[in-house]
Amino acid sequence: MIKNIGIGTGRRKTAVARVFLREGTGKIVINGKEIDKYFATPDQIRTVRQPLMVTASENKFDVLINVYGGGLNGQAGACLHGLARALTQVDQENYASLKANGFLTRDSRMVERKKYGQRGARRRFQFSKR
Repeated sequence: MIKNIGIGTGRRKTAVARVFLREGTGKIVINGKEIDKYFATPDQIRTVRQPLMVTASENKFDVLINVYGGGLNGQAGACLHGLARALTQVDQENYASLKANGFLTRDSRMVERKKYGQRGARRRFQFSKR
């Protein structure tokens, strides 16, 4: 049986990621796929790997992530948040460096709701003088 060392939940927009840390060699698996097969751009891959780079633990753990909701950028942000939380759970000394880089703060920006009598959240219908 494989034992999870740390577990973290990350959120961003409407995406939610459950992150499981295990002893290993630095392999990251997201929804059953390798990280470079799952995410489209190198920027998204870099975003997910940031907490591991900051704590210098790139080759210490295998990371298993289940993520759903939102788009790929939101999911990458959720993975970053969850991974940072899991690393803090593993070693409390990681907390200071992760907090300093802002990885433990949940990005609370959400899509503003559409208002009635308008085309979107802020966009009005076109005004007609005649």
